Amino acid sequence: MYHDHVRRDKLTNKTWFLGLLALAFTAAGVVGNVGDSGLAARLAPATAALPGGEGLAGVWVALAVALALTLNVHLLGRLGRGLQIAAVWLEVFSLFLVFFYSFDLSYSFILGKLPFLITQGVVTTLYISAISIAIAFVLAMVGAIARLSDNGFAIAIASFYTSFFRGVPLLIQIYLIYLGIPQLGYVIGAIPAGVAALSLCYGAYMTEIFRAGIMSIPKGQWEAARALGFRPMHTLVLIILPQSLRLIIPPTGNQFIAMLKDSSLVSVIGVWELMFLARTQGRDEFRHLEMLITAAALYWLISIVLEQVQSRLERRLARGHRH
Repeated sequence: MYHDHVRRDKLTNKTWFLGLLALAFTAAGVVGNVGDSGLAARLAPATAALPGGEGLAGVWVALAVALALTLNVHLLGRLGRGLQIAAVWLEVFSLFLVFFYSFDLSYSFILGKLPFLITQGVVTTLYISAISIAIAFVLAMVGAIARLSDNGFAIAIASFYTSFFRGVPLLIQIYLIYLGIPQLGYVIGAIPAGVAALSLCYGAYMTEIFRAGIMSIPKGQWEAARALGFRPMHTLVLIILPQSLRLIIPPTGNQFIAMLKDSSLVSVIGVWELMFLARTQGRDEFRHLEMLITAAALYWLISIVLEQVQSRLERRLARGHRH
């Protein structure tokens, strides 16, 4: 988005906005019964001395929280954009830590299982996801070219492929491949079945991404290439695709991150990826929550790394298209 350089007073500095924000926070606190929380118990001596005493304790606690939150928003609004982003991230992350700290978690159990979750679960998850996205990329390219061709057979097959694999839940696709292919006399392993299901499913979604990216290039580029003697395939590979990649890469990166999380579904057929280990490692000692939280943190960290890689790749591809 274009950043407007016209200087104007920030909304977080306006009295009317801060007043409405404090009122909204107070109402949310009253409706959410913040007066019954542990914070209310700590503030009980102070609220008892205020008008209304214990009868209005919930309102006074909600008002105190609302004023603190409103002041926090006002102070954050006075920071520069970089510091503002970092501060908000730090505050939200701190709230997450406080939320999880309120659970009865065994951190020694988490630390004991963490190396195995990383060396076995994370590695297997990345391995499956990387192979699947590579195959899906090829399927998407072939499917997009078929959808854009003049061949009725190619269009029919490609459209049926995208319709089926986009319309059927991924979990059902995994079961159909893992349990259905052996009915034809070929026994397939759990990992190949999971890779096949992920590849076919995300290849169908990415087919439409590739098709839209190719179609975004003006028709005049095709006509100019043909006038210069380029064959259709040479035109596509040498002229159209390099330009369309700028539009294809961002949604493809999003699909890879989504696939990384959806790879947890292959745990239903016994693949030792991150989700499978998270469910099984905490079973003996009834520490399911510890393992699920650890798995969630690992998925999140991997996604953050992939987001940074995607962002750098987008900036690199966009260098020749800046105005």
